[in-house]
Amino acid sequence: VQREEKQLEASLDALLSQVADLKNSLGSFIYKLENEYDRLTCQSGSCPVQLPSVLDSFALLSGQLNTLNKVLKHEKTPLFRNQVIIPLVLSPDRDEDLMRQTEGRVPVFSHEVVPDHLRTKPDPEVEEQEKQLTTDAARIGADAAQKQIQSLNKMCSNLLEKISKEERESESGGLRPNKQTFNPADTNALVAAVAFGKGLSNWRPSGKMPSGIKTNIKSASMHPYQR
Repeated sequence: VQREEKQLEASLDALLSQVADLKNSLGSFIYKLENEYDRLTCQSGSCPVQLPSVLDSFALLSGQLNTLNKVLKHEKTPLFRNQVIIPLVLSPDRDEDLMRQTEGRVPVFSHEVVPDHLRTKPDPEVEEQEKQLTTDAARIGADAAQKQIQSLNKMCSNLLEKISKEERESESGGLRPNKQTFNPADTNALVAAVAFGKGLSNWRPSGKMPSGIKTNIKSASMHPYQR
């Protein structure tokens, strides 16, 4: 009996530790959504909090949930559903120790709060809604259900593909150098032509120039760009 009690206590400690980590991560993520929404939706690329930060939070929560499931499914973890919780003392007075253990959420342990905190079934309204959903789901035929599943899977696949594409473009955009918008050879040739006359032909107009236009045509030997 003592061995089982120690095993139960150790399992509860491990479970409480995992739940505490998950609670802290959820609190941080909710705070980020409520207080940093503008930066979450920023598209300029200079915002301190963006979509990758949200994805990191989701990945952290997913990992912690998987760890919690592993703890619950571990062979050394006792079946908590077989454990019975019985309230030994009920009092309408404020309990400071209970306040500390519940982080201020439960100030008293009275007849009014026990049904809510020790409830093993959902509220009657929630239970009725669950029954209605179960009934509606049972009315759907196998073919219709399969089509809905395929449609949902297709939507999820398209969404994941878009997210992956955005991530790839974002990563490649940060690593890829700026595309060159000029040809260095053409630029050098243009500078040489303007500064030194390189590549210019010794072309002279043939025939007489129109009257009224003064010209000063020098001979080819006096061409300023002649090399």
